[in-house]
Amino acid sequence: MSGGDLPLPLPWLGVVGEVPSLDGPSLPQTPATVVIAKDLVAPAVALAPPVAAPTARSATGVVERVRGWWREKRKPHKRPGSGIPARKIIVALRNSRRVSQFAFLFLFLFLLVRTEFRGSFSGGATVRMPYPVEGFLLADPFVALMTFLSSHTIYRSLWWSVGMVALTLVFGRVFCGWICPFGTLHHFFAWLFPNPKSGTGGARRVRANMTHPYQNVKYYLLGAFLVAAVCGSAIGGLFDPICISVRAIGLAVLPAISYVTGRGLDQVSQTNIHLFQQGSDVTRDALVATVLQPKQYFFHQTWVIGGLLFAVLLANRWIPRFWCRALCPLGATLGLIARNALFGMEKDHSKCTDCNLCLVDCQGADSPQGGVKWKQDECHMCLNCETACPEDVIKFRFLPNRRSTTLAQDGMDRRKVLVAAATGAAVLPLARASDTLDSNYYDRLIRPPGSVPERDFMERCIRCAECMKVCPNNALHPALLESGIEGLWTPILIPRIGYCEPTCVLCGQVCPTGAIQKITEEQKLGNPVRHVEPIKIGTAFYDHGRCLPWSMATPCIVCEEFCPTSPKSIWVEEIDVPDRNGHMVHVQRPHVDPQLCIGCGACEKVCPVQDRPAVYVTSVGESRSRTNVILLETNNYNRS
Repeated sequence: MSGGDLPLPLPWLGVVGEVPSLDGPSLPQTPATVVIAKDLVAPAVALAPPVAAPTARSATGVVERVRGWWREKRKPHKRPGSGIPARKIIVALRNSRRVSQFAFLFLFLFLLVRTEFRGSFSGGATVRMPYPVEGFLLADPFVALMTFLSSHTIYRSLWWSVGMVALTLVFGRVFCGWICPFGTLHHFFAWLFPNPKSGTGGARRVRANMTHPYQNVKYYLLGAFLVAAVCGSAIGGLFDPICISVRAIGLAVLPAISYVTGRGLDQVSQTNIHLFQQGSDVTRDALVATVLQPKQYFFHQTWVIGGLLFAVLLANRWIPRFWCRALCPLGATLGLIARNALFGMEKDHSKCTDCNLCLVDCQGADSPQGGVKWKQDECHMCLNCETACPEDVIKFRFLPNRRSTTLAQDGMDRRKVLVAAATGAAVLPLARASDTLDSNYYDRLIRPPGSVPERDFMERCIRCAECMKVCPNNALHPALLESGIEGLWTPILIPRIGYCEPTCVLCGQVCPTGAIQKITEEQKLGNPVRHVEPIKIGTAFYDHGRCLPWSMATPCIVCEEFCPTSPKSIWVEEIDVPDRNGHMVHVQRPHVDPQLCIGCGACEKVCPVQDRPAVYVTSVGESRSRTNVILLETNNYNRS
């Protein structure tokens, strides 16, 4: 049979050959060549419509897609179960809580960034902080209670914490859920980096948000810290969330950001491209004027402080708000106050279907589900449980029926409570039985000007690092073991890094507990007319074996030139000394007048001997101590 005798292909298939099954996999359709009479070749007609060439997405299409997404987002979704909608007032309060968290976190970061001096001390102008940068610490009830027990007084500014106590008595732990910047950070990181095994609503997440025995640990810590405070130590400030936030962000995070940004802008400036260089300069000026510090700051133990912050934030990956639930002594304090708050939860257990939706986003792990009693002292008042409940089981109201309420600390082990109290009581004698404070006082333990005596300092200092953050010369740093384990992360002055500016009193202005007193410039510098002695934080000494004029016949008067006292406490002795070749060299050998030296450390800072300076400052002669003195027969050191 010739090719012309073949029948034409069926028009609905378009191909010659075996017909595929209708329920089989679809085959790619390609144009077929059909042989017809007289050997003419014609393309077969396929059923598939022609595919238009892809074109660039228009701006209108993008806008329409965004609008469609927004309409879908705002479309009311059917609630599970009975689908009873949450009360509008509770939904509004939940949204207000989110706004409040963001606003207070922004306020905290703003005040922290502004805890620094950006001007000049020249001209004799009075320098003060323009904002109450220590405001969050002043409203901290745990700090107020701890310093009251340790010093038997309440520092005048800490009366602000009474307002927070009153707020907690009415609304419960709203500070934890609505205000606390450290709690908001944990809330954010728990949302940002969830455990991949738990998902957004799985059983693992539900179990993680149930009440667990480890939540009682914070009450044990609170008891230990309060007993230690009664014995005379404010070491509990190491665990206070506001102190941690100021210390970790101010001493580690912000300097690290400043370092990375500065190095990045330096690399851009080194490109020798005018446009890039100009942009780098403008960016640097804008950042320094708003966010970054005017110069790069360096602090001791930054890696430890920053690493601990990273560790507790990372723990939220497994336990949401781990710090708030397990370790926060401020949260434990507020929990004890909130146990009889006027605003609380009522539950209708008969309506509960055990859907556990209330547990999916519970921040306090306070047992909001039906069938169990609510842990009022654990609740952060996030209101997520009522907005998620589709059965109208949960209601927050004033003066609620407390039949479904219990206290988390009711399940605490009494023996563990006694162990915690004994641990707190043992901290002080064990810490002070070492040789660091009484018998072997560390000579470089230089406290900020205006500091109270060392015993009283330990009773008041909460290790918040506000003084270190505000110091304009980067002179104050967190101590390690210079004053024993009890003085961990209390402020000390390291002159080699920065000296104490003579007219600066900012560290006392931002101290929230009175460990550093609020002194004036006149009190610090003294006033001979009014017979006011200057405040001394130490005394300078010379190592003649390292001093260039004394040991190497090399002229040098850098320390004398930078001495800020008037008259200068460093004076020089004019003398001619022979060098190795016998030539006479005129040098000026420096001496210290201990009557005039205030221990600011400017001489040690500028000493050109780099490895270990020839002039150094020790704490001897400090004004705050009656025993750490240079024992001479008379008060005038210049008399024989």
